[in-house]
Amino acid sequence: MAEGHTHFIVFANEKGGSGKSTSAVHIAVALAAAGRRVAALDMDTRQRTLARYLENRLATTRRLNVELPMPLFDTFDPAKGVPIEARLAELAAEAEIVVIDTPGRDDPDARAAISRADTLVTPINDSFIDLDLIGQVDAETYKVRRPSFYAELVWDARKARGKRDGATVDWVVLRNRLQHIEARNMKRVAQAMGELSKRVGFRIVPGLSERVIFRELFPKGLTLLDLAAIGEPGIAHIAARQELREMVSSLALPDWPARRIAAAG
Repeated sequence: MAEGHTHFIVFANEKGGSGKSTSAVHIAVALAAAGRRVAALDMDTRQRTLARYLENRLATTRRLNVELPMPLFDTFDPAKGVPIEARLAELAAEAEIVVIDTPGRDDPDARAAISRADTLVTPINDSFIDLDLIGQVDAETYKVRRPSFYAELVWDARKARGKRDGATVDWVVLRNRLQHIEARNMKRVAQAMGELSKRVGFRIVPGLSERVIFRELFPKGLTLLDLAAIGEPGIAHIAARQELREMVSSLALPDWPARRIAAAG
């Protein structure tokens, strides 16, 4: 498929522990399960969480001789001498959707990837600690005082994208781990996030709750869509799978066949 028709989904967050790589893997596999040609690129050459997850998944298919939805995947290594722009162009020629997991730090390659995003996904835990990444909140009123450095970084990336080809970046903030937040605090976080979204221009989407199952799935590279491979699903597993379906649908990707993921898994 020509590069101009490739949709780039970039997962980016400079704070660790937000479920960024887990969310990226599940989105990539869900899209592959729906019949889309998907490529996944891990830009964190040190941790390689996304790549390791998919390597485990590939090993499971070979060990058990089963077929599982599988995106193409690779790790971006600047030492190979191929610029990030060139690598993205190569992936765009192979896939209709490219899912990118950026490292939890600011570097030129990560900024270049963000500026190529059609959909920019920033997962955050539902707390003021994580919200501080994109907006500073008053200690007394809990009102947003000003956008933070990361919101400015995204603003710069959006301007670069608009200048390059006139396209817009759909910025999505993914609220993860909702159920472990005390009710009053959760309400305050939601209010501050809603206020901030209007000021800096992002959509708020419910993400994945904190569940033990995610830690159990990683060694085998399985996702919530692979319940048949996991065994008899419990109620918690089914609820988590429904969260995934809703999260993918909320991204509002072009030509997304929602009914196909509803039948998957």
